[in-house]
Amino acid sequence: MKKIGLLSDTHGFWDEKYVTYFDPCDEVWHAGDIGSPVLAQRFEAIKPFRAVYGNIDDAVIRHSYPHSLRFTLEDVDVMITHIGGYPGRYNPAILPQLRANPPQLFIVGHSHILKVMYDKKLKCLCMNPGAAGKYGSHQIRTLLRFELDGGNIRNLEVIEIGKHG
Repeated sequence: MKKIGLLSDTHGFWDEKYVTYFDPCDEVWHAGDIGSPVLAQRFEAIKPFRAVYGNIDDAVIRHSYPHSLRFTLEDVDVMITHIGGYPGRYNPAILPQLRANPPQLFIVGHSHILKVMYDKKLKCLCMNPGAAGKYGSHQIRTLLRFELDGGNIRNLEVIEIGKHG
């Protein structure tokens, strides 16, 4: 069993609450728009860190992290990309890959809208943790925690970190 902390769209903003909320986690995953290499290093210092770059990330971040990640952890097939959409509104650039080989867990960022939806057609759980940073139109900063265990995704927690402003 692995406990995962998931966030996105930090846009270079560090909050000490990340350390507290991710303390019980085995890994931290970031779905893009990290915002700075220094921020990425801070996450790497607290837990094993998997991340993808987002549309605002510079060349340094793009060199350090991929556009998308695909891996298996605890028998769960996971795909992470920044701009992926959600069931019924997937990014056209990713849709052929999703249809050809859907993951069990599809993680995205970008919209700053917390959303967890199951796609019945693809048999895939889609997660967007919302935005953990202070840049953007969201009102509440959010992140997710959940467990992967023997092919199952369970014990999902939505955590409100605080107000946007």
